[in-house]
Amino acid sequence: MSDRTGIFAGEDPFALAQAWLTEAEKTELNDPNAIALSTVDASGMPNARMVLLKEIEGTDAPSGGAFLFYTNYGSTKAGELDQAGKAAFVMHWKSLRRQIRVRGQVSREDGGQADSYYATRSLKSRLGAWASKQSQPLSSRGSLMAEVAKVTAQHGPNPKRPPFWGGYRLIPAEIEFWADGAFRLHDRFRWTRVDATDTWEVVRLNP
Repeated sequence: MSDRTGIFAGEDPFALAQAWLTEAEKTELNDPNAIALSTVDASGMPNARMVLLKEIEGTDAPSGGAFLFYTNYGSTKAGELDQAGKAAFVMHWKSLRRQIRVRGQVSREDGGQADSYYATRSLKSRLGAWASKQSQPLSSRGSLMAEVAKVTAQHGPNPKRPPFWGGYRLIPAEIEFWADGAFRLHDRFRWTRVDATDTWEVVRLNP
C-alpha cells in the first residue's frame, strides 16, 4: 500500500493505535482513552456507552494484540459481553480529527492482570467498585454513600479486587484508522484478519 505513509505508516496496528493515543494525550482535553463501546442484548438490540480503555496489548503479548477495559461483571454491559462474546468500539479525538474503529471477540481478564490494574486505582475508586451494584436501580445518592461507608469499614485501606469486578480483552478481527480530509475526502485504512495468528490485510476505503 504505497500511499499508507505519514500518520498511517507501520506494519503493526496496535503500535499505530498506541502512537495515536499517545499523541492524543497531549491535545485532548479530557479522557483521551475514552471509547464508545457497543454491545447487543439477547434480542439483538444494540447498546452503547463510554468506557475508558486501560491498555493496548502489542502483537508480542499472549493475546496476539488486544484492547483492555474494566467493569463490574454484574453490569448490563458485562452481561451483554458475556452473552455475545463480541463487541465493537470507536475512539474519537476531536483535537486530532481522527478516530479508530475496532470489532472483535471479547473474553474476561479475571486474573493477576486485573488485580494489578485494580491496585493502581485510587482508594476511593477501589471502595466504590465494592459499593456499586452497577446498572441496578438505586433509591438515592445517600444510600450509595452509605454503602461506601459500609464497605470502607469492612475492607479497610487496602481492599482486594471484588470477585464481581474485572477486565475484558477485545481481540480485534478488524481495525479501521480514519483521519479527516479536506472537503470530506477522508483517509481510511481497514486492517482485517480471521484470527490472532493471521497476517493482517490492509485496504484503503473510500471516504
